[in-house]
Amino acid sequence: PVLSLLLPIGLSFHTFQSMSYTIEVYWRRQAPERHLGIYSLYVLFFPQMVAGPIERPQNVLHQLHEPKVFRAAQFASGIRLILWGLFKKSVLADNLAVLADASWQDPQAAGPGMLIGALAFSFQILCDFWGYSDMARGSARCMGIDLMRNFDRPYVSRSVTEFWRRWHISLSSWFRDYV
Repeated sequence: PVLSLLLPIGLSFHTFQSMSYTIEVYWRRQAPERHLGIYSLYVLFFPQMVAGPIERPQNVLHQLHEPKVFRAAQFASGIRLILWGLFKKSVLADNLAVLADASWQDPQAAGPGMLIGALAFSFQILCDFWGYSDMARGSARCMGIDLMRNFDRPYVSRSVTEFWRRWHISLSSWFRDYV
């Protein structure tokens, strides 16, 4: 129990974001951030702590230096994105979870029942991650920060490669670029 209190939420996102900063600075594609507060905000930016997206320093650091001015249209756009993400998570994902769980718990379930369960689960996972990511993007947008789009309709992909380019875009591009 004590260890769970010591490990911060979203540790993997902090780690990936810190590593991308370090690698980009090492490769001289990013100037080192001299302001500890700005660097800390980049690594610990709360909207993206749990579900991403994993941002590159080139996209976020300059935004953290820019003065923030309230823009009603940007705030409204952020609220719409939060609500759309909340819908994906609370309505779609949570209800698909009920369907998936019911199909897995039925000992008599065969072919069609298992197929329905598998499809429900795959869409549940997508709506869950996509919803959290959209809520993070919307929260950031309300504060004047634009985060990258993290999902782009992966289930309409024509190949496995295209699927991974559309599914958790920030994570798959992070692995592509740094691993």
